[in-house]
Amino acid sequence: MERLRAMSGLRELQAAYGELCREEQAVQEELDALVEQQSVVENKMVALQRMGPNLQLIEGDAQQLAGMIAFTCSLAENVSSKVRQLDLAKNRLYQAIQRADDILDLKFCMDGVQTALRGEDYEQAAAHIHRYLSLDKSVIELSRQGKEGGIIDANLKLLQESEQRLKAIVTEKFDAAMKQGDLPQVERFFKIFPLLGLHEEGLSKFSEYLCKQVAKKAEENLQLVMGTDMSDRRAAVIFADTLTLLFEGIARVVETHQPIVETYYGPGRLYTLIKHLQGECDQQVEKVVEKFVKERDYHRQFQQVQNSMMRSSAEKIEPRELDPILTEVTLMNARSELYLRFIKRRITADFEVGDSMAPEEVKQEHQKQLDKLLNNCLLSCTMQELIGYYITMEQYFMRETVNKAVAMDSYEKGQLTSSMVDDVFYIVKKCIGRALSSSSIDCLCAMINHSTTELESDFREVLYNKLKQGFPATTFQDFQRGVTSAVNIMHSSLQQGKFDTKGIESTDEAKQSFLVTLNNVEVCSENIMTLKKTLESDCAKLLSQGFGGEQAQAKIESCLSDMAAVSNKFRDLLQEGVSDLNNTAIKPQVKPWINLFLSISHSIEEEEFSEYEANDPWVQQFIVHLEQQMTEFKAGLSPVIYDNLTGLMTSLIATELEKVLLKSSFNRLGGLQFDKELRSLIAYLTTVTTWTIRDKFARLSQIATILNLERVTEILDYWGPNSGPLTWRLTPAEVRRVLGLRKDFRDEDIKRLRL
Repeated sequence: MERLRAMSGLRELQAAYGELCREEQAVQEELDALVEQQSVVENKMVALQRMGPNLQLIEGDAQQLAGMIAFTCSLAENVSSKVRQLDLAKNRLYQAIQRADDILDLKFCMDGVQTALRGEDYEQAAAHIHRYLSLDKSVIELSRQGKEGGIIDANLKLLQESEQRLKAIVTEKFDAAMKQGDLPQVERFFKIFPLLGLHEEGLSKFSEYLCKQVAKKAEENLQLVMGTDMSDRRAAVIFADTLTLLFEGIARVVETHQPIVETYYGPGRLYTLIKHLQGECDQQVEKVVEKFVKERDYHRQFQQVQNSMMRSSAEKIEPRELDPILTEVTLMNARSELYLRFIKRRITADFEVGDSMAPEEVKQEHQKQLDKLLNNCLLSCTMQELIGYYITMEQYFMRETVNKAVAMDSYEKGQLTSSMVDDVFYIVKKCIGRALSSSSIDCLCAMINHSTTELESDFREVLYNKLKQGFPATTFQDFQRGVTSAVNIMHSSLQQGKFDTKGIESTDEAKQSFLVTLNNVEVCSENIMTLKKTLESDCAKLLSQGFGGEQAQAKIESCLSDMAAVSNKFRDLLQEGVSDLNNTAIKPQVKPWINLFLSISHSIEEEEFSEYEANDPWVQQFIVHLEQQMTEFKAGLSPVIYDNLTGLMTSLIATELEKVLLKSSFNRLGGLQFDKELRSLIAYLTTVTTWTIRDKFARLSQIATILNLERVTEILDYWGPNSGPLTWRLTPAEVRRVLGLRKDFRDEDIKRLRL
């Protein structure tokens, strides 16, 4: 109201009146909505009134259910407490029964062991002692505190005395059986030791017996070796055979007695037995190797080889003398690796069973023990020493034999290569194959590396020096250059002392020698890659059999990658030789033949054009010259090298012919004549090579197209957006220059072209 009194203007009163009208309208709408809901509200009130009796019934049912649940809970608690009491009583009853059983067992064991000892039934006596040792000591202690404690003490004392007596008897009987070599009795008492808790002692004594048997047999085999006639078929590998017999004997012992050890001593005990056997194996291996070194004069020969490699003036040993010794050493090592792999497999399998429930630390400790046994045993150390000497001697054998093959190199007419290629790779494969047969990854990698070095440094140098003499030329200047090169290489070869030269050969022989050397280089590159693939397969088989450690694969891959690199070096040398042949023999001949093009006019009339068509003045003669030139090379080179050479020749022809063209002049018919000549040349060259030569003659073909134009502006039909699939190899400047070769095209028209 105060607000209304404060209003003084008609406009303010009208605004206030409008606002009150809107509020009135809103209140009226709200009242109408409430009135409309009156029937719904009344219906819900009636429904609530009807639900009243039902809610009273539900309340009564809920109270009754709560009472039943409380009763059930109380009953369950009472029952579970009774069950716990019964369970406790049951456990105590079981303990009482167990205690009674243990007391009865104690009495039974005492009576049984006495009876068994009197009847010398040691297995039964040991079984009773084992039963006594398996009894719960805490139960026995409780029993001693009861009313019958005195009786139990007496029984325990008798059992302990019987235990000590039985241990002494078993040990004594085992020793007696071992002295007499009575295997059934030895095995009988060996089975009794674990029943008495003497696992280690039993294994130790049994191992001692087995070691004596192994030593006895090994000594007999060694005596047979010393009495072997050197003409015998196996005389060259008799020491390897002796080691094989030793390893087979030990393996047979392990296979025979492993079931007994596992059955009576439990899994995980085989390591102890093999550890003792390996000690005896080491002693016998040492004896065999000492005899081998003495009888084969191994150390002296190694020393002589080492002196020869360090000092060229030292007396050299004949490589053939080393061949049988090297073969025997690799065979000895292969047998050793096979034996050690057998031992590792057996012990690992036994540990896996025994350590199935053991923590990871125990498993790792057992693995360390196994690795130490295999890697540090005298057998491994001795073989590593022999292989170390072997690698040096094998390297010497390979180097000297390769040098002999090079010195005795010969060539038979009709053959593309000389004898030394097959000889050298036979030697290299023999040496690597022998190292592979040793089953030693380190030995194999060492010999692969030595072979790679021999091929890369020495043998490649021989081929390089032969190619360096060059292909003899016919001109006096080239002949003089060839003589100088031959004299220089002869001087270098004599200084190196690797092979002798027989002086400068005749021209034909020198040509043949160069071509044969090219073929040799190509075959060497292919042979190296073939050898690499073969080794990859052989090494994969070796690794799949379990030989080599974790790094074996990486070592082999590294060595084989070096071999592939050497193959590429031979291929590079081949490319150098082919390029030299192209520059020496082909280029000096081809250039004059191409220059004859300048002596043939290509600004001709119809009459001359017809005459050229009947009697070609240049290209046919040029093709005849090329055919005669390449015939010699086709017969003397391998298809791959010949194809490579023709590829270089076609590139040379394309380059030189373009140079000559730019010195010539043409008219329309002359351009047409050149196009025919170019097509004939391309058709011929396509037949003599498997290379695609269209690309090499693309520029010349485009030049021929330009020279065939009827008018200057016709070039625009082939240029720019009108070129279609054609890719121009000529620049705009070169196009103008070629157009300028046409005498009938005006310079002003050529300059006005927008290229």
